[in-house]
Amino acid sequence: MAEVKALILTDYNVLEYRDVPEPPIGPTDVLVAVKACGICGSDVHGLDGSTGRRIPPVIMGHEAAGVVAQVGSEVTGWKPGGRVTFDSTVYCGECHFCRRGMINLCDSRRVLGVSCEEYRQEGAFADYVAVPQHILYRLPEGVSFEQAAMVEPFAVAQHSVTRSPLSPGDVAVVGGAGVIGLCIIQCLRASGCERIVAVDLDQDRLDLALTLGAERAFNPDSADVRAEILDLTEGRGADLAFEAVGITATVQLAVNSVRKGGAVVLVGNISPTAELPLQATVTRELTLYGSCISKGEYPDCLEMMARGALDPDPLISATASLADGAAWFERLRSREPGLVKVMLKP
Repeated sequence: MAEVKALILTDYNVLEYRDVPEPPIGPTDVLVAVKACGICGSDVHGLDGSTGRRIPPVIMGHEAAGVVAQVGSEVTGWKPGGRVTFDSTVYCGECHFCRRGMINLCDSRRVLGVSCEEYRQEGAFADYVAVPQHILYRLPEGVSFEQAAMVEPFAVAQHSVTRSPLSPGDVAVVGGAGVIGLCIIQCLRASGCERIVAVDLDQDRLDLALTLGAERAFNPDSADVRAEILDLTEGRGADLAFEAVGITATVQLAVNSVRKGGAVVLVGNISPTAELPLQATVTRELTLYGSCISKGEYPDCLEMMARGALDPDPLISATASLADGAAWFERLRSREPGLVKVMLKP
């Protein structure tokens, strides 16, 4: 079997760029030559083993795009040379949830680049990755591989927006201006929401949020965020809040930001648990929505990219060789100023 290159998590906190066997493909699989793969925050958090989702050895990476290199014997509708991206989730298509379109809740769900107690699914920090044909999507003309590799976080963001009861004229708060939060801001704007408030501790990211569609941006260290939101909304509070971090402080901020009868969409999940302001949630009759990855929003997001309604370029801070990936992981882990999304290219 031919040897190809991959960036492998060989041990906790150890990434090595080295030869691996070319991924085998089954009858309904497609081999994709990877042209760009983004480093996700979950990959960075997974380095040290604290998440339990990156047990070495594993090839990480699930935000990618490339070119079809080979197809399995039973593959239909795909041929070598096609420009594609693919879902980060490998779903069965047959279980109770898949049959209802809830592919993100598939009973047999696997995520590319994840290695946990239940399964290992090699990812796309490699020359090639093998994926089932049913998770592939064609790239529109004019959408680059780097842009297409951003469709995964945009699909996560778009899913959270479609989960919410967004109405014209609503005021929305986005807690956390990381990649997902910044994508949510763009998706809210593309969905007609014109009054968006971004909240983060990083001023550079708040400045970026303002350029991407936020009306106001606040740092909790220097502003009374709830008071500012009340001032913007004639004392009521925001209609919606999107929590894109996953810790107690931002969950509480989201709950305290919305009006009576408002809605909170929980997207971030860094922490397995968070303390909820229970009485405020109950007595103000708030609605909580959990939003888990995406369930087929890729085509819509690709189409919005193609016509300019979503712009991934401001989020891509650097493009580097996959061979240099370990160094870029360290730069992201150290929270180097100015870095949002780093693309690695085999």
